[in-house]
Amino acid sequence: VQLQASGGGLVQAGGSLRVVCEASGQTVGTLDMAWFRQAPRKVLDFVAIVRRSGGTYYADSVKGRFTISRDNAKNTVYLQMNSLEPEDTAVYYCAADLYVSGDRTRTREYKFWGQGTLVTVSS
Repeated sequence: VQLQASGGGLVQAGGSLRVVCEASGQTVGTLDMAWFRQAPRKVLDFVAIVRRSGGTYYADSVKGRFTISRDNAKNTVYLQMNSLEPEDTAVYYCAADLYVSGDRTRTREYKFWGQGTLVTVSS
């Protein structure tokens, strides 16, 4: 499975941005797909997951502002980010595994990773 993230950029606080993860090698509907992010000088943090079943789960810090979704026809997963804050500035990574049976917030649960896309939120 290869994952390609894109869509990052510079946005003002309060604005919106959508990052995109295109998958190849397997359909996204057969994978647990997640987004993580790494802010400057910080560890990689869980953001959101969409399960094969379609169930979603979010980190508390983004709940109500971010929405993860997938388009099986385009084999793509999206992260719609609204009401962005400077604290959301980070490199965003998409990740996947056939089935995340353990802690969905832990990076070790995901076998496949894309390269990151940088999101910068200015104040």
